[in-house]
Amino acid sequence: MGRLLALTGLALALCAPGIAAQDDAPRRLDTGRFTVVYYPADDVLAHALVRAAASNDSFPWLPRPVQRVLIAVAPDANRFRAWVGPSAPEWGAAIAFPDSRRIVMQGRTGTSDAGDPLEVLRHELAHMALHERLGNRPPRWFDEGYASVAAREWRREDVLAANVALALKGTPSLDELESGFRGGSVAAQSAYALSYRAVTELASLDPERGLTLFFQYWADGNSLDRAMRQAFGLTLNGFEKEFQRRTSRRYGGLALFADLSIAMLVLTALLLPFLFARRGRDRRRLRAMVAADEAAERAEQRSAIAQLLREIGPGPAPSGDASTGT
Repeated sequence: MGRLLALTGLALALCAPGIAAQDDAPRRLDTGRFTVVYYPADDVLAHALVRAAASNDSFPWLPRPVQRVLIAVAPDANRFRAWVGPSAPEWGAAIAFPDSRRIVMQGRTGTSDAGDPLEVLRHELAHMALHERLGNRPPRWFDEGYASVAAREWRREDVLAANVALALKGTPSLDELESGFRGGSVAAQSAYALSYRAVTELASLDPERGLTLFFQYWADGNSLDRAMRQAFGLTLNGFEKEFQRRTSRRYGGLALFADLSIAMLVLTALLLPFLFARRGRDRRRLRAMVAADEAAERAEQRSAIAQLLREIGPGPAPSGDASTGT
């Protein structure tokens, strides 16, 4: 409630007389069904966000949304945390509140971990569109997976390519994905990627209409399992097993290979100092052996010459009148 009051107060403050005369006061931008509230430092970003949202305001397999959306751009990390509330994850780049039709996202001070702001906004708006059509019916894995598909977050699958847990433990069930979003940044990234893959797999069951019929049956009040049966002739349990099998087959071996490759690199890095040390010892030993052989050879040569001199006897005594010079 506190964060909603704070955002509502911010939006109302924009309507106060004389607000435009204050250089550091929050600003408001309205385009189509979108209202962006922001501070002057994020003026360029705010205009880019609202242009992107208005120019691409439709979402796969859903009717065009009509509900108004308030987008609050936080000027700094403290304001972002205050607006999203203590229950939001620390690694969140933006948070959507579908019931109140509000989105809170980081402004230009956000770190690189916050991602591309246009892609992030598209992801959050997809949550809004799905909620407008289906309310609170979708479980977390489907909600996040659909938003990732709508935002075309293809890089999600890169996480699966390096997810060793797929090779060691297998692909988790759909219910197990729910806990992944609450398990910290690393577990959440895996849950996002697997949810993206699950929704992609589900849409591929009807190459022509994707999830159109599925959403229609689901919106008519049917359960997830019932809507899936009507749209695809497949039970939720059957889809889950197929999703697990295909994901493990596609990414499990690749992840294990990537992990083994990394392990080999680490092992090589650890062994290299020992290999260099051994090569150094071998070179020193070889030099010592060569020096010893040369010394032995010189000693043998001196011994041979001495033996020869003994055999030929002593030479003539030097003459006393020998002269030198000319």
